[in-house]
Amino acid sequence: MHTTDLCFWTATELAAAIRRREVSAREVVTAHLERIERVNPAVNAVVSLVADRALEQAAEADELLASGAEPGPLHGLPVAHKDLHDTAGIRTTYGSPIFADRVPDRDHLVVERLRGAGAITLGKTNVPELGMGSHTVNPVFGATRNPYDLSRSAGGSSGGAGAALACGMQPIADGSDTGGSLRNPASFNNVVGLRPSPGRVPSWPDKAPWGQISVKGPMARTVTDVALTLSVMAGPDPRDPRSLETPGSAFADRLDGDIGGLRVAWSPDLGGAVPVDAEVRDALRPAVDVFAELGCEVEEACPDLTGADEVFLIQRAWQMELAYGPLLEEHRHRMSSDVVWNIEEGWRLRGPDLGLAQLQQAALFHRVREFFDRYDLLLLPVSQVAPFDVRLSYPASVDGTAMETYLDWMRSAYLISVTGCPALSVPAGFTAGGLPVGLQVVGPHRRDGEVLRAGYAFEQATRAGDRRPPAAVLEGHGSVPTGSAS
Repeated sequence: MHTTDLCFWTATELAAAIRRREVSAREVVTAHLERIERVNPAVNAVVSLVADRALEQAAEADELLASGAEPGPLHGLPVAHKDLHDTAGIRTTYGSPIFADRVPDRDHLVVERLRGAGAITLGKTNVPELGMGSHTVNPVFGATRNPYDLSRSAGGSSGGAGAALACGMQPIADGSDTGGSLRNPASFNNVVGLRPSPGRVPSWPDKAPWGQISVKGPMARTVTDVALTLSVMAGPDPRDPRSLETPGSAFADRLDGDIGGLRVAWSPDLGGAVPVDAEVRDALRPAVDVFAELGCEVEEACPDLTGADEVFLIQRAWQMELAYGPLLEEHRHRMSSDVVWNIEEGWRLRGPDLGLAQLQQAALFHRVREFFDRYDLLLLPVSQVAPFDVRLSYPASVDGTAMETYLDWMRSAYLISVTGCPALSVPAGFTAGGLPVGLQVVGPHRRDGEVLRAGYAFEQATRAGDRRPPAAVLEGHGSVPTGSAS
């Protein structure tokens, strides 16, 4: 093993060592619980901890292995689930005081699959209020802070998951992504997050099971571990009408191999469609050279994303109204202004608005499909900014351009969401101030495996993901800066 610290072994290494009985599930879970106890007070990534339950499950996992039973692929691995994903018997708040005391009686499908593969639940990971936005702060648990700089945001909505991974509180994580909620926190925390193709990871229960912009997906510290987690999460399920037939085991294959000859399009700002801060552009510029050095044919190009803004904003507003509109009249005073605004945007939609979004998304699909006839991959920034001040609701401006709403600064992620393409956030470098920056690797429709292989090749060439947060944070000596959000 490459380190004596169990909390920074990869999930693949841990699973193999547990299976060979070189280390016990109890040892692994205990090590991660100790890390949470030491680090989480400053970072605030893991909430609703169930330590005693986790240790009991670890003991059961060791007994099962000793009996000679065949272990699952995640046997003994600890995981805290996103606080938007229901967990039977464990508090699930959605980051909202409306649901602060809610304890579901069933698991969400992704939780069900991870547990079925042998993973052990530690608790939940923090999210923004009702999962809205890409900055993790809510009235129930407060803000999750970036472990590379505790005065900065950890991103969102899977921000708790990203920070927990970066600190070694868990080796894998589940998340969800509408406008960048798997990718933005991966970029902010120097970990890996995959937005899979719609239907790749089934979802249940789901109020709008035919929707295409919201997906569930995996996060981890390495591309290999993301693929391992995807192999468990993916595959058909009769409860999700859009679930794809490809079995999850298809993603358990080796990722190494020559990517030379791939035709790669690089777009630093989607053809001028999105402003990107200079420190992000500077950190990503060397990424293009890496793909060229790997033998790829790289040129600057981007697909025509006309109408993508309207598609996303209309579909998101409709989705927010569908999910939370019935709560607004009674609980308006318990919701943030951004949440209220987005629900009311949904109220204002008319039938022709939804019809227009469908027509524009259909045209967008075909333009992107034709783009990928010419290219194998599209590279672009995950986030338009580096991790920002944790006290802000969202960045007020990006590269001198004012951001009108809490969604605007996420356009480099959400414009990709509505294409339906798989997209990976992989660590790419750091700003001059030491803040992580991720590269977004986008592939053709349903080519999730190809995106993972390209991300793996880039990861191995750069090793940017090997850089850990400051020792003071990992050793539990980090302190919350004065004036930071609690």
